[in-house]
Amino acid sequence: MPILEVKNLKKKFDKNQILKGISFDLEEGQAISIIGSSGSGKTTLLRCLNFLETADEGTITVRGEQLFDGKNPVTDPDLLRKMRLHFGLVFQQFNLFPQYTALENVTLAPLINAEANEKAGIIENAKDLLDQMGLSDRMDNYPHQLSGGQQQRVAIARALALKPDILCFDEPTSALDPELTGEVLRVIRNLAEKNTTMIIVTHEMAFARDVADKAIFMDDGAILEMGPADELINNPKEERTRQFLSGVIK
Repeated sequence: MPILEVKNLKKKFDKNQILKGISFDLEEGQAISIIGSSGSGKTTLLRCLNFLETADEGTITVRGEQLFDGKNPVTDPDLLRKMRLHFGLVFQQFNLFPQYTALENVTLAPLINAEANEKAGIIENAKDLLDQMGLSDRMDNYPHQLSGGQQQRVAIARALALKPDILCFDEPTSALDPELTGEVLRVIRNLAEKNTTMIIVTHEMAFARDVADKAIFMDDGAILEMGPADELINNPKEERTRQFLSGVIK
């Protein structure tokens, strides 16, 4: 059974149909890359999966449990927060809290509802995650004392600290210069090697091809092509996919 099943997901803003019936599955331990032009619906799809937006139609099922049904969407804030724990989301712009250190940013959410006897373990886990991100010497630094790449690695550690079923990235390197992009991509590559289940929206085509097991090409709110990542990016079947890739692969 796939860890994630998305069926016929639709979303519109006013009269603008952004998602036009998105369906795909993801197996545990797999990474899937989502590529496509700006405005194709990639970010809206991630936001619907993370329940930051509410889809109008369709279903989202994780580990056999249907979390969302467009016919009867969840509106209770507490239940929505619980549903979001299945997904960790790493944003384009880091979204760290400036008043907290790197370690505090990573521990903040897990500590909110933790029992007293759990707190030491949460802090140790956060330190271990920051160490895995190569930030063991930056735990007490505030965001303004970190480079963009370091901030994004803190954001990845923060998402992992909640132990989500699926880790989602929304263009994780778009706010970084080329030198810093490499350090963030290396972290994601290491996560893929550890079989972390991931959905990666990215404009880095070589990275999408080499790291992901599957790739989805979205165009105008729909999935135009889907398949093994290396096959889709090296030998796309659809003319529109070929046009897109010819413009972004140098």
